[in-house]
Amino acid sequence: MSRNRALGIIAAVALWGAGAGLAPAAEPDVQRGRYMVLVGHCNNCHTAGYAPKQGNVPESEWLLGNPVGMRMQTGTSYASNLRLTVQSYTEDSWVKYVKTAKWRPPMPWWSMHETSEEDLRAMYRYIRHMGPAGKMMPAFVPPDRNPDPPYETRQIVK
Repeated sequence: MSRNRALGIIAAVALWGAGAGLAPAAEPDVQRGRYMVLVGHCNNCHTAGYAPKQGNVPESEWLLGNPVGMRMQTGTSYASNLRLTVQSYTEDSWVKYVKTAKWRPPMPWWSMHETSEEDLRAMYRYIRHMGPAGKMMPAFVPPDRNPDPPYETRQIVK
């Protein structure tokens, strides 16, 4: 294969990727979404080991979920893999979902309801930009059942 033909194929693949919705990292809304993920503290729960490592987790491992359950009076919840979750939503349906959902503790759904539509769209674009990776987290365990380890026990303050 000639060098020019090889370069043409590489360019075509790059253009196809851009047309498939893969935003370049420098795109302002993707960068805004990254910023929102950081200041919204999404990684504290949705990235395994992020808080104990004081944020020293490679970005490629962000938002893959956390297999350590949070056991409370209401049951045991697991922080979802957002990189897989967003794959099942369009941008519009993601915004609607986040604006109306009331997730189980300890997820601060009330804060997400206050997030602007523009910022939610930027978060969606950033998470989509990261691409699907990882696996689904364990399902919610009702309070009358014991979860498999690992899990942390927390009390809900009323």
